[in-house]
Amino acid sequence: MYKTILVHVDASAGLQARVQLAARVALAHGAHLVGVAPTGLSAYLYPLSAMDAGMPPVAFPIDEVRADAARSLDLFDSTARQLGVTSLERRMVDDEAGVGLCLQARYADLVVIGAPPADTVLFARPGVAGQVLLNCGRPVLVTPSAGAGEAIGTRVTVAWNGSAQAMRAIASALTLLQGAAQVDLVVAGKTGLSDLDGEQPGADIAPYLARHGIKVALSTIDGGAGDGESLLSFAARKGADLIVMGAFGRSRLREFVLGGVTRTALLSSPIPLWMAH
Repeated sequence: MYKTILVHVDASAGLQARVQLAARVALAHGAHLVGVAPTGLSAYLYPLSAMDAGMPPVAFPIDEVRADAARSLDLFDSTARQLGVTSLERRMVDDEAGVGLCLQARYADLVVIGAPPADTVLFARPGVAGQVLLNCGRPVLVTPSAGAGEAIGTRVTVAWNGSAQAMRAIASALTLLQGAAQVDLVVAGKTGLSDLDGEQPGADIAPYLARHGIKVALSTIDGGAGDGESLLSFAARKGADLIVMGAFGRSRLREFVLGGVTRTALLSSPIPLWMAH
């Protein structure tokens, strides 16, 4: 299912770990790996001074910005090739990061991005992560700031609450889940979605997964829709190397608001997140 994997390439400290994770997934699935480096230049290609003769000229270091992006793409290229990836390409995109990644994601099966820094305030404008999660239309693999282990998908925690977002995340991860040695399906004690999940939470999704060859252990944890810490604690107790979950939020014009569990997971999860909106 994952034959084209797109990874966000930037100048952040977590780039190499992000590329390593994307490369390992690409190798595991025989996928083509695409490194996309948005320059953020689109807003500056038409200087404001050109619209008003009374304004001073606007100088922007376009060549320097593109040179920085090229250096990041060099690191992407060398890191992926060192791990054995031979089917890869590099793309420099003159656009804002979130917008550029969402456009490029239309031609990929999976998007790999980095988690926002721990001190990020994810309210009205959560930055690249929020924009991509809510708008790219593809499953998103989020690499934690500290990086990931050698492999993901051996021990997986799946968060379930009966929502469309959770179902999209699970459906997009079926191939990965089929190869897992341990899959823990976890339901919050009070999801607020009983009409969607039935009288016994998880009772319907577990046999659905079983028919796909995925044996799950069903658990219930205390907490509601806003308790992301309970989910992260559960995954830690199970020794999970990946969490599969829906990404909750809404977009209005150019403002993006993430739900509580999504926000907590993005900022605090020490292991990779497989998310879909």
